[in-house]
Amino acid sequence: MQSELDRTSLGVSLSAMKDIDRRPVPPEVRRREFLISVGQHAGLIAVAVMFIAPFFFILMTALVTKTQAVTPSFIPRPFQPSNFAEVFRRIPFIRYTWNTMQIALLSTLGIILSCVPVAYALARMRWKGRQAAFLMVLSTLMLPVQVTIVPLYVLWVRVGQIGHMTPLILPSFLGDAFSIFLLRQFFMSIPEELSDAARVDGASEFQIMTRVIVPLAKPAIAAVAIFNFLYNWNDLFAPLLFLGQNPKIWTLTLALTEFHAQHGVEWNLTMAASVMIMVPVIVLFFFSQRAFVEGVTLTGVKG
Repeated sequence: MQSELDRTSLGVSLSAMKDIDRRPVPPEVRRREFLISVGQHAGLIAVAVMFIAPFFFILMTALVTKTQAVTPSFIPRPFQPSNFAEVFRRIPFIRYTWNTMQIALLSTLGIILSCVPVAYALARMRWKGRQAAFLMVLSTLMLPVQVTIVPLYVLWVRVGQIGHMTPLILPSFLGDAFSIFLLRQFFMSIPEELSDAARVDGASEFQIMTRVIVPLAKPAIAAVAIFNFLYNWNDLFAPLLFLGQNPKIWTLTLALTEFHAQHGVEWNLTMAASVMIMVPVIVLFFFSQRAFVEGVTLTGVKG
């Protein structure tokens, strides 16, 4: 009898919930929700236009003639896609792209290899002075580049590496404070029980890091890799300082600066070179944006 009463009351409550769901929404509520939705989409569209407008301007300028490039007209008349081929004839663009790719990839590899063990030690291992070491690592973030660049330049001059890629690649294998911080925060969000279970099975700390933590931290590692790749791809200051004396190993940003100095009045060619430099970065972001956003978002879950 009691079960029948329970089923009856459950059926009554479900039917009441259905009646509530079917209750029409008042017109003023629908109107308010519609206006809020329109306002949100309008704001997002306005922000998107603000970000897209500069790239649209660069792309349109890259397709105009030299004469039209200095006029207020945005639409190419006629279209001149030969500007991109002209850039290849003016400068060894492929060589500069290869130089930039070497520096960006090797520097990113160095950051991953050097920062993952440090972040693991700071996040998952218990040892005396761990917090002090972490604070010391974070304190390096407060040092501006101008403070360390002079002694670094003197160091590389004394070892004879000015005009080589070594000053742009080797420091990445010594770690980066921001990448260590990002990885540490993500490692701390991984349940400790997984590491304890691996220790019970006899796994060493290195095995736990490589077989348990790293596979679970792929989004954070991908975010760190993308950050560092984009930074090295777009960096101008360091290549100008260390590679300026050797044009054979110039990067794209350094080559674009020199190209603008030589052909500054030819805005169509300058913009065409800029578009070709931006395209690989844009493609990389679109293909990896899911891992990038996931890694940055999950990093702040704990710690």
